Amino acid sequence: MQMHVSYLWVVVAALVQWLLGILWYGVIFRKSWPKLVGLATGEKPKFQMLALISGFVVCLLLSFVMAHIFAVFGVRLWNQGFSIGVLCWLGFMAPPLIAQHILEGRRANLLAINMTYWLMAMGIGSAILAVFR
Repeated sequence: MQMHVSYLWVVVAALVQWLLGILWYGVIFRKSWPKLVGLATGEKPKFQMLALISGFVVCLLLSFVMAHIFAVFGVRLWNQGFSIGVLCWLGFMAPPLIAQHILEGRRANLLAINMTYWLMAMGIGSAILAVFR
């Protein structure tokens, strides 16, 4: 079986997901997210640079796997990619996020912020990969 994956577009999709995360957590929820994770006002997260780097690596790995799934199944339309991304989020990301937040005793607001980010990242990144992989 011949599979074609453009690693350039894997990087582009990962970069879009990563930048969405910076916008989501650093701009849109810049006041509420730090409070919800227990940071004092104005306090920066420990290991912030490591968190940014690892965040990009995670997005890169996610995009790499999704691109290969799309290559195997011949997914080429953005709406198919988006739908599969959302379905993968529902089956593989949402359940452990919910369990982890409950186990850690985190507030529902934080769960909603985190789940919505990953839902958007999976949907948008997967739509990009479906068309350009």
